[in-house]
Amino acid sequence: MAATTVSSKATCRALVQTSTQKSKGVAAARVLSSKAAHGKSASFAAGKSISSVSVSRTKHTTKAVAVPLPEATANDTKNPYEVETMTTWLLKQEKNEEINNELTVVLNSIGTACKQIASLVARAGLSNMTGLAGAENVQGEDQKKLDVISNDVFCGALRSSGRTGVIASEEEDVPVAVEETYSGDYVVVFDPLDGSSNIDAAVSTGSIFGIYESTTSCIPADGVDVEEACITNVCQPGNNLIASGYCMYSSSIIMVVTIGNGVYGFTLDAQMGEFVLTHDNIKIPESGPIYSFNEGNYASWSDELKAYMDSLKTGGIDQGGKAYSARYIGSLVGDFHRTLLYGGIYGYPGDAKNVNGKLRLLYECAPMSMIIEQAGGKGSTGTARVLDVDPSEVHQRVPFFVGSTKEVDYLESFMKKAN
Repeated sequence: MAATTVSSKATCRALVQTSTQKSKGVAAARVLSSKAAHGKSASFAAGKSISSVSVSRTKHTTKAVAVPLPEATANDTKNPYEVETMTTWLLKQEKNEEINNELTVVLNSIGTACKQIASLVARAGLSNMTGLAGAENVQGEDQKKLDVISNDVFCGALRSSGRTGVIASEEEDVPVAVEETYSGDYVVVFDPLDGSSNIDAAVSTGSIFGIYESTTSCIPADGVDVEEACITNVCQPGNNLIASGYCMYSSSIIMVVTIGNGVYGFTLDAQMGEFVLTHDNIKIPESGPIYSFNEGNYASWSDELKAYMDSLKTGGIDQGGKAYSARYIGSLVGDFHRTLLYGGIYGYPGDAKNVNGKLRLLYECAPMSMIIEQAGGKGSTGTARVLDVDPSEVHQRVPFFVGSTKEVDYLESFMKKAN
């Protein structure tokens, strides 16, 4: 009986010892695993590759074994919900010293104005904002209600930015000097609502803008006329533009901007209320079989222009080939945007009635020419580069041809024969 008791006690001690060893082994494994997990987090924070720890158990022991993990890649860490808004894009340009803080504020103010106009255009039919306003602008054109409203929105946004000294608009007779308390160093020229004749039919419209640096003060010294000082400040050649862009109000609201280092497109996300980068560094094709002219004026065009148009119907540059396709909306922004993305040529030439056409140099032709050149295309009067034209008056008109380089060169080969 005594021997049996001793044997039982020895067996119990052995069982307790084995159990204790197992418990210590499991605890040690947990400590190692915890340290490994902590090391993994620290390594991630330091941006280094790490190894995991695999716990291997035998009957009485536990040990940790290092298992290499694959190197982390950029795709592994990219946030699928990350978006680049126009604001963050502008801040990056500022960080890279492409623009300064002042210009960032002006461009953001224009973006805000375009959001408001987009909302007004979308509700025009519901808010009694269609039809004529009952007045004419300085060019003798009937003003739509939204022309006037859009002009007020643009002017208000630019004034409140505190960065603009002069504002020149299609809807204003003369450039407007911003009150001294709000004025800044930039001259902003714009067409607040291009293609407004299409509003009642809900066809695409848009806003166009260009930004110059101020050359003289528009708050003149005593004895100098304010209007004269402002006109001098505004009438600069397109080569002096430091930024240009347009916003198209259509099935999507798209803002296209250049600050002189390429062309970028942003689409308005209505739920976020932000313009999001969707077209990175846009480049126009070198050529394209699409032309956009109002052929209703064909009979009053010059013989050289008629010959050019006739050639497009027999292959254009590649004579004997397929005829070009005609696409014409009647809204500069809409026709230009299609041409920018697909290639081809847009034109509004002079004719027997309007020798210099109907598009204005300062706030339509020059900004669009800057955009097209930054995208690899060309803007021309038919015989000269648009950005080289030095304006003599605020609302000066010029013939305008813009698009793929090869297409504009081909047109010029006809137009220069007249000279």
